Amino acid sequence: MNSHDASSQQSCYFFYFGLIVTGQGERDHIPKLFRSLMESGICYFEVIRKVEQLTSITSNKRKITMVGSGQTIPNKDAERIGYPARDYLKKPCSYVVLLDDLEYDRAAQAQQIFERYKDALNTILKNQKHRASVHFLVNMLEAYYFAHAEAINTVLGTSLTDYPGDVETIRHPKGDIKQIYRGFNEREDGGKILDSLDIEYVLSRPDTCASLRTLFAWCSKCLGESPTDKYQLLDGILSEITKPQLEDIP
Repeated sequence: MNSHDASSQQSCYFFYFGLIVTGQGERDHIPKLFRSLMESGICYFEVIRKVEQLTSITSNKRKITMVGSGQTIPNKDAERIGYPARDYLKKPCSYVVLLDDLEYDRAAQAQQIFERYKDALNTILKNQKHRASVHFLVNMLEAYYFAHAEAINTVLGTSLTDYPGDVETIRHPKGDIKQIYRGFNEREDGGKILDSLDIEYVLSRPDTCASLRTLFAWCSKCLGESPTDKYQLLDGILSEITKPQLEDIP
């Protein structure tokens, strides 16, 4: 960031976060996940694009080399991720977050998938790359519902209790909900659950939800907030894959 960019960001009183998502339910409702941040009155989260999930790169075909960087990325990565992020960041005091619903069968590739998303952003954004990050919902958004069972019970009329372990280890959370409640609709019912989901409660256990906590740590740092017990940012575990992005923020 040059000195002009730095002073511009420091003078911000309101922040915008553009979300690039990979799931249908996220496209409709994911800003609700950040309700506790928006309640501060200094930021706004909005979905700017839904994209198909990426996997690790196994072919050298259909790539472009970015002039001046020497880096090669697939055409579709630039078109679907890099360019929309660059366009959004033309807005003052803005950031971009790419959220990937990381299902269990893709978890082994998480590092490679992360690097591919980051390459798409970094190559296009260049000296603005610190304003965009990549995070995973593990394993899928529905996992976090089980950390606040009351939110599920309120919508579906079930009588679940909070999952005793780390919900990010649940292999098929969406499937588990459908087994409990056959009529579960991830978009309609999921949106209602998100209305009640208490993220501070979900992140209240410091030994769980490393990926989700890292997402909130990144957003909080962009807002200029110091780590506190809120979201257990002082002592809670963070994702080994995504936490290096915290150091990129000036």
